[in-house]
Amino acid sequence: MDIISLILVIIGALNWGSIGIFKFDLVAWICGGQTAPISRIIYALVGLAGLWCISLLFRKFGNEHEG
Repeated sequence: MDIISLILVIIGALNWGSIGIFKFDLVAWICGGQTAPISRIIYALVGLAGLWCISLLFRKFGNEHEG
């Protein structure tokens, strides 16, 4: 789940980067507009993935801090 969420967050970041730099929404272009059902599903999945990735900030991974 973590890897899928990170991939979706990266896709969202790249899309927002293209909007900010080029004024071009790649997801909308591929899926037929911002209001197309598939675009809205992708936007929602990216948003949910972002929420999931918040949990990564509060998890302990391995024995990194044990000495």
